[in-house]
Amino acid sequence: MKPIYKVIFHNQGKIYELHASSVSQGAMYAFVEIEGIIFDEHTELVVDPSEERLKDEFAGVEKTYIPMHSIIRIDKVSKQGSNKIVDSDTGGNITPFPFTMPPGSDKK
Repeated sequence: MKPIYKVIFHNQGKIYELHASSVSQGAMYAFVEIEGIIFDEHTELVVDPSEERLKDEFAGVEKTYIPMHSIIRIDKVSKQGSNKIVDSDTGGNITPFPFTMPPGSDKK
């Protein structure tokens, strides 16, 4: 059985939850590489609109690179759940990791 990873991260004021078959540090420094995004094959008439938005957003994407500071959590799970997007203000008690540049760090 192939492993399934649940990746939760911040993106443009929203919290994304994706399931993928491969997650690694990748070749790009400070980015997490996500490959093989898994979507539910709906056999029911009820369709989740946020999962449909994710399907559209990641259509044709083989790998995606998420900045490390945007990652909230990565779990290896025994079975796939649903992918979703929620507003970060309704995301419960999740707070993004603060990222500030020290003064003068842009000067060489």
